[in-house]
This record gives sequence, structure tokens and C-alpha cells, in this order.
Amino acid sequence: MKIETIPTYRIAYFRRVGPYGVANYQTMQSLKEWASAEKLLTDTSIILGISQDNVETTDPQKCRYDAALVVPKDFQDDEALIGELRGGKYICFKVQHTAEAMKQAWADIFQELSNHGLEIDSRPTFERFTTDMLREHYCEICIPIK
Repeated sequence: MKIETIPTYRIAYFRRVGPYGVANYQTMQSLKEWASAEKLLTDTSIILGISQDNVETTDPQKCRYDAALVVPKDFQDDEALIGELRGGKYICFKVQHTAEAMKQAWADIFQELSNHGLEIDSRPTFERFTTDMLREHYCEICIPIK
């Protein structure tokens, strides 16, 4: 676990609306296929899985999930949506990217935040992947903190 100030990312993304879960994987696969076809995936690429809504306060049918690729400021595209993920202070947990490890991490993270006296901010939570992390089957879960 590490605390990091993450910059505001300009992103190209595909959005899915509905309950978080297995369908998010399909959205992420679509993003990767698009990025690969557009030759946008490099050794320095950053891919994000962004949970836009809190499942405790949002109807599952209205939860928004964005599969995103960090892109340059001048990037334009007709197929992907373009936007920003606001930066700031985050606590990041490196986790093995398996269903079991991710489920356990999500179950433990909020207790860990409480143990360290950290408060969650209103910005979206996201999973961050670099090319090296993808190869090694890891990701970072990034939680915005005050």
C-alpha cells in the first residue's frame, strides 16, 4: 500500500451502465481490443477500470463503469468517449489480478483505511494497470482520500 498524488488523466473510455461484476470484464476487453487495433498500447500505457458510483448509494442498474486508456491531451477519436479522471491524493494497493485476490482486497481495503485513520474522498475509485502489471497479472486498486 502506498499514498500517491495522481495527476489528472485525460482518458479515452468505453462506458457500461449496470451492476458491477462480470460484465465489467467484457467492457475492459472491448477497450483493449480497440486500443490494440488503434496501436495505442505501448510499454508505457496506463489502463484504468473506473467505478463511477458507490454501490451503497446508487441503484445497481444505474452504476457506471468506465474502461479507460490514458491518452495525450490532444487525442481525439470517433469511437471512444473522451474525458478526464480528476487527480489528487489516493491510497493504492497492489493486488494480484485474480477473482479471489480482488474479492479479498475489496473486502479488506476499507478496514485498512479505517486502521490508518484515512477518509475516502468523493472522486471515483479505480483499478490501474500498466503493461508490466498486466503481464505479471497484477493491478493497483486506487482509493481517493482526503
